[in-house]
Amino acid sequence: MLALQRFYGARLGEIARAAALRRIEALWPSCGGLDVLGVGYAPPYLEPFRADARRAVAFMPAAQGAERWPASGGVATVLGEETRLPFADAVFDRAILVHALEESEAPRVLLREVWRVMAPEGRLVVVAANRAGLWARADATPFGHGRPFSRRQLAGLLGDAMFEPTASAIALHAPPVDWGPLTALADAFERGGEIVRAPFGGLVLMEAVKRLYASTAKAGRKVLLARAPVRASSPLRKDDASD
Repeated sequence: MLALQRFYGARLGEIARAAALRRIEALWPSCGGLDVLGVGYAPPYLEPFRADARRAVAFMPAAQGAERWPASGGVATVLGEETRLPFADAVFDRAILVHALEESEAPRVLLREVWRVMAPEGRLVVVAANRAGLWARADATPFGHGRPFSRRQLAGLLGDAMFEPTASAIALHAPPVDWGPLTALADAFERGGEIVRAPFGGLVLMEAVKRLYASTAKAGRKVLLARAPVRASSPLRKDDASD
């Protein structure tokens, strides 16, 4: 926990957060009136949505530890076991997972728990270290620890947990080096990486939706998960979901 706090309090952490939020906010311009869940070390990514969300809650796994969030006002941090989230079924409209799957001992179980607590047609975004990126090899950052993912691997995990991937992106194209002249060019690196669709950025992001009817990745067949009307999906800005 202390390592994560130090990272996001430093320049490299600010660069990583800004790169990921640039993509998340393109998908979710507003969470007005919605219930939002953060899983893992999500407070830096939840903060922009706290003002207009009906409720924003940060769940932190017991193995990782917890910190007070937000800094003032009522505490919205929950500490617990990732295999049994302490929430009722179908209560969250949006979820952000960051520093969650990489460190999890049971990522499939964790994703099924997130599925359980999300409302029908609820949307999540996973932010994870990109297996092909330099940041997954940088031990000085949190993204250099745990299990990195490719887009194909994330899509498979989400499909097995009964989520349908809808959009993906690679972000964080600046090198993981805390050196003034390079960090000053972080925005330029990010814009250039987006233009050329560079596959080697430090983060892979994937949005997925909870469907009442979902196809498992292994069986490739539809499974009836609940009997309830399906709300219409909103238009999305989609990226190429291939590796």
